[in-house]
Amino acid sequence: MAYEGILLGMGNPLLDISAVVDEEFLKKYDIKLNNAILAEDKHLPMYDELASKETVEYIAGGATQNSIKVAQWMLQIPGATSYIGCIGKDKFGEEMKKNSTAAGVNVKYYEDESAPTGTCAVCVVGGERSLVANLSAANCYKSEHLKRPEIWSIVEKAKYYYIAGFFLTVSPESIQMVAEHAAAKNKDVPHVLFVYRYMDYVFGNETEARTFAKVHGWETDNVEEIALKISQWPKASGTHKRITVITQGADPVVVAEDGKVKLFPVILLPKEKLVDTNGAGDAFVGGFLSQLVQEKPVEDCVRTGCYAANVVIQRSGCTYPPKPEFN
Repeated sequence: MAYEGILLGMGNPLLDISAVVDEEFLKKYDIKLNNAILAEDKHLPMYDELASKETVEYIAGGATQNSIKVAQWMLQIPGATSYIGCIGKDKFGEEMKKNSTAAGVNVKYYEDESAPTGTCAVCVVGGERSLVANLSAANCYKSEHLKRPEIWSIVEKAKYYYIAGFFLTVSPESIQMVAEHAAAKNKDVPHVLFVYRYMDYVFGNETEARTFAKVHGWETDNVEEIALKISQWPKASGTHKRITVITQGADPVVVAEDGKVKLFPVILLPKEKLVDTNGAGDAFVGGFLSQLVQEKPVEDCVRTGCYAANVVIQRSGCTYPPKPEFN
């Protein structure tokens, strides 16, 4: 099988700016430890201050981009994955390009001239961290970019598409275009919410699953039942059955397909080896997708997802060693 460009991700690219800070820094910007918030005006000067620190690290992030990078890492085939999103024309945008390209992903960012690149400040104190996300340019993606012949050719080349729910508030038209193309060509569309009838794979965690059930008036908080109900929703294309995959932290992964539910154990990790659970879900999806595009059975996809998540939670941020040690 030709793997070049087989997997395409679309989402909100955020450059993680990670540095060790002190309690004074947190106090100055009114940040609490072990918290994740959206930036307010009072936080905006913080990004340049973090960038000036000697310990600063830049990691190309955002949920979908994390998953695509992990899939690329697991595949170890240059150019197997592509990614589309919006960045600004600035130094952080250049860092993002450099970082993602070095990871082997074929990135095709839309560059917005009016907004700075989306960033996520990762403030580390004594091994604990606080996240402050500033979406900025990530919110500015336009479907006009997707319609450009050189960009649409990437859509046409791909056989699998991964789009996280976060992108729904940014460019629903772009999602609709890709979903309709995939349905017409019998391609796979993992994870996108309002074009539900087009989705072949749905990923989430147990909290998201229960919230989804509540919003839709399903009188159950049983994750297995919810996964089954999601998998049985009507589809636009009958070629692919829908498979629902719900992670539950240290508890087994729930997979619903063909009216049945299977549970898969995760790889348990001693507490002292746990560094950072941030990005674990993104890594699981990336590992899963790396096998899905190779047409491996669901069992192999889940096993690989668990391996990738296990590697990432032993490191700072959604990062990984040069090569996976996975058979």
